[in-house]
Amino acid sequence: MLFDTHAHLNATQFDEDVVDVINRAKMEGVSHIVVVGFDRQTITRAMELTDMYDFIYAAVGWHPVDAIDMVDEDLSWIEELASHPKVVAIGEMGLDYYWDKSPKDVQKEVFRKQIKLAKKVNLPIIIHNREATADVLQILEEENAEQVGGIMHCFTGSVEVAKKCMDMNFYISLGGPVTFKNAKKPKEVAKDIPLENLLIETDCPYLAPHPYRGKRNEPSYVKYVAESIAHLKGITVEEVSEKTGLNAKKLFGIK
Repeated sequence: MLFDTHAHLNATQFDEDVVDVINRAKMEGVSHIVVVGFDRQTITRAMELTDMYDFIYAAVGWHPVDAIDMVDEDLSWIEELASHPKVVAIGEMGLDYYWDKSPKDVQKEVFRKQIKLAKKVNLPIIIHNREATADVLQILEEENAEQVGGIMHCFTGSVEVAKKCMDMNFYISLGGPVTFKNAKKPKEVAKDIPLENLLIETDCPYLAPHPYRGKRNEPSYVKYVAESIAHLKGITVEEVSEKTGLNAKKLFGIK
């Protein structure tokens, strides 16, 4: 039971062969995929994919890089979609200080609005954090985000930061970087953080794991993430797959 908790099968990189990609995932033992929408186009596509496949679910939110483009109608639309039975989270949302398309104050405002919305509709949130850890943690605390909890997506921070997030009711999700030879922090997190607090993801088409690093990522590659965590913890891949899968089902309310 491999559960890819964060995939962008709604990205243009999959326009030509998404059916083949999904079939490969099934063949490799991927039982569930959450496709994450982060703007009008990708949310629409995520919803289409949930209608086509019973094991695909959607998260709907607004990416911090594009925060400047979000209007009130978009937030209302996300709220409407939240009642769909296969929408399991709000996000991805958060802060991204690497790209400078959206000013920091706009990003923070859009982030806070989405946390408030998630609390209103009672869904967990998926957090995007790039070079903004202190501000992300401050906003999560100030907005009482622990009421809904969620996922620190593609986590690359320290064990200390991971524990702070866990104290706020967040799972730590590891992706391709945990397989990279020199990725010290993700490996430390994989070793030190209990399996009860971990999820796995691809963030495809980005961040493909070793041995596909630099190529297009896809959900079938989530097995390499599970293998790396198993190796670092000295347990079986089956244990990692089963426990992270159960964690995801619990968080997303999937029977």
